Amino acid sequence: MRLLERYILWELVRVFSVLVTIFTVLLVFVGVVAQARQHGLGLGEIIQILPYIPPSLLPYTIPATMLLTVCVVYGRMSADREIIAAKSAGVHVISLIWPSYFLGAVLSVGTLFMTDQIIPWSMGNIGRVVRLAMENLFLDKLRTQSQVNNRKLGIAITVLDVRNRVLIMPTFRYSPSGKETFTAQAEEARLSFDLNRQEVVVQMKNARINAPGRISGWFENHEDRFPLPIDRAGLQVQTMRILDIQGKLRTSELSSERLRDADAIEAAFALATGDFERLGGNSFVMRSYEHQEGAGQIRRMRTEVNTRFAMATSCFFFVLVGSPFAILMARKQFLTSFLFCFLPILVIYYPVAMMSQNLSKTGMVDPTWAVWSANALLLTAGGICIRRVLQN
Repeated sequence: MRLLERYILWELVRVFSVLVTIFTVLLVFVGVVAQARQHGLGLGEIIQILPYIPPSLLPYTIPATMLLTVCVVYGRMSADREIIAAKSAGVHVISLIWPSYFLGAVLSVGTLFMTDQIIPWSMGNIGRVVRLAMENLFLDKLRTQSQVNNRKLGIAITVLDVRNRVLIMPTFRYSPSGKETFTAQAEEARLSFDLNRQEVVVQMKNARINAPGRISGWFENHEDRFPLPIDRAGLQVQTMRILDIQGKLRTSELSSERLRDADAIEAAFALATGDFERLGGNSFVMRSYEHQEGAGQIRRMRTEVNTRFAMATSCFFFVLVGSPFAILMARKQFLTSFLFCFLPILVIYYPVAMMSQNLSKTGMVDPTWAVWSANALLLTAGGICIRRVLQN
């Protein structure tokens, strides 16, 4: 690597380090406030999750920070005529730009690693702190409001009072989608939390239970489980590595195949015996619902895997556009170059990326190519900018 290229690379690293530190510190406070507001955390829990916030934010701050970095470095070099001087000395303009491409590629690999390893680790620890605090938050809400209602999970709990962590005259109602409603009324009950399975364990005393197809009647002592009343879907995806997602994806695909086989066998048996009413029975309806849920989960997991690669490499594509664009603008006022470059990205790139992800999750497009469409737009724009730089 020649002296000029080392100089440019050092300038990029120096400016990037300063900017990413500033942006991350600012966003840490936003992340802490968001987590505290979402889960109702106290000061103790906020202090515990504080070390895990920066790693979870870096993959989102790195691309925009790298774009601002190349606007600062190459905008100043071009405005000071350093680019023209280097070309006059026989240095090809690509030799001046490639350090930014090299750093963008390295940061893309690092971003993918953080997205796959660091974010699941940090989000897992944040989730652990939240779940450990959930019991106190849950009981405090029952104590003050006498009820907890989560429509998304279909859970409703009402109590007469809470004494020493014991629920007095509680009523439980659990209505999962596509299944029969579970209801229980007890003299008293105790709650505990199974953090590994993300479930609330309820130990009831003198309870009258009605769970069609499972159990019904009066029980002196009974234990049951319900999902934790938190947003588990988003948390689960964020705390999974790509290899874990791919393993779960294979399991879901096998389960979907078994459901299709079971439908085919039962339909053939019903047709052979002339029992046509069986084709519209509950077993077919339940399997159809499970198949739809499984297909949606498969689409979401496939989209997640491809999105992680596409979003991680966006850092390189940002640099691909930003470096030649900053040279063409030739402005020391780097914010002007950054805004002219970032606004189209903000208006076009991110909406296209979000739209392709949503369409992939609904099954309208194939995520293996759709989630890369936004990066393809940046590649096209970068090619146009490089061509103009080479012509001038």
